Amino acid sequence: MTKTAAKVRLTAMNFLEFAVWGAYLISMGMFLANNGLGDKVFWFYTVQGLVSIIMPALIGIVADRWIPAQLTLSLCHLIAGGFMAATGFECATALATTGTLAGSFSTIFTLYTVSVAFFMPTIGLSNSVAFNVLEQNGLDTVKDFPPIRVFGTVGFIFAELLVNFVSIDGVAIQFTANQFYTSGLLSILLALYCLTLPKCPCRPDSNRSLADALGLKAFRLFKRRDMAIFFIFSMLLGVSLQITNSYGSDFINFFSNESLTEYAHGFMDGWWARNPTFLISISQCAEALCILAIPYCLKRFGIKGVMLMAMFAWVLRFGFFGIGDTNFPGVLFLFLSCIVYGVAFDFFNVSGGLYVDKQTDPAQRSSAQGLFMLMTNGIGASLGTFIAGTCVVNKLVKADGLSLEQQLSGWHESWLIFAAYGLVVAILFMIIFKDKPSTESTKNIEKEENRINAGGMTE
Repeated sequence: MTKTAAKVRLTAMNFLEFAVWGAYLISMGMFLANNGLGDKVFWFYTVQGLVSIIMPALIGIVADRWIPAQLTLSLCHLIAGGFMAATGFECATALATTGTLAGSFSTIFTLYTVSVAFFMPTIGLSNSVAFNVLEQNGLDTVKDFPPIRVFGTVGFIFAELLVNFVSIDGVAIQFTANQFYTSGLLSILLALYCLTLPKCPCRPDSNRSLADALGLKAFRLFKRRDMAIFFIFSMLLGVSLQITNSYGSDFINFFSNESLTEYAHGFMDGWWARNPTFLISISQCAEALCILAIPYCLKRFGIKGVMLMAMFAWVLRFGFFGIGDTNFPGVLFLFLSCIVYGVAFDFFNVSGGLYVDKQTDPAQRSSAQGLFMLMTNGIGASLGTFIAGTCVVNKLVKADGLSLEQQLSGWHESWLIFAAYGLVVAILFMIIFKDKPSTESTKNIEKEENRINAGGMTE
């Protein structure tokens, strides 16, 4: 295989990998809410974080010791795709027979949970496969992987636009169970594609334990006050990560209800309210662009400054939703919310990972990065989605007996509560966290600049 061919093959793999996720992640909450499961939406996003705590580590050990990574990746996608398609079938059957998903929640949720339990490990596995193939073909992983990884975000955006604009039987995919079929089909397609990828050798003598894979040994870093503070704030900020994925499309689509006379014929005759997945896709476009500003900001403001930018960007992300709507000029605030998402997501992930890297011993770096992901995308995101659903949205928006006007007020109040939470976290971080600049920090920032300038992204 030539070097160019290797890059093309891996680009296609990354494109499909994140297209699988983008086919349902943004629109699922709206679909569930519109069909009787509005008070259960948070469970579907909470479970993604819960399975991320242990499943990627378990599957990673399997790929290291027994089954080559490309085959493990294929097997995971085959299982994930099959159960995601089964989720779609159960949803479609329930709607056809009873007109609601409420009575089938346990079955739907079980099928979905199995699917995401096998999908979440594939994000790390796809990286492992890419690194193996690049090294086998004499390519530089630091230089050549980032431009390939960018196409993962392109695939995610492609899937968002697909489910938003493609209709089946006159109804857009984003409003039906067809989004699960779409994701399942893409996952099975990728499973077959992975069988054609070069073999990634196992390491039968690997002594990597489950504790290593989970990053549990890195918990000793909590003995250091500065790292303990950093990881605690990482978890607190991680609370924000899945909230707009869970409820953003449902909120935007709420304005398409014609009983809301003030908004029913808003900007472009309600076009934005009927195309919520497309509107939110602007967030991923902003993510792809905002990362280009990170090298300058790291040099100019330092790691603490960049992380503070991310935290205040989350305040704006939620705050703009809190004052926005799909009428004009309210829709402009929704645009702004999507634009600042690039700063909110990328600045935190890149600078946070960089800080962990510079503060830990080389022998501990992998474990420390695992701990960072555990605190943010695992514990933080799970807690955040659960609390946002049970304590805020379900009480202010989804409670029985609320009028449409009360629900609308509840939506705005919910977003402003999330913004207030983000503001408190940012202010506390600004006061409590103390970063100690070092020569190593400067070197790592320069290294990060070279990586980003090569086209790197973090999802």
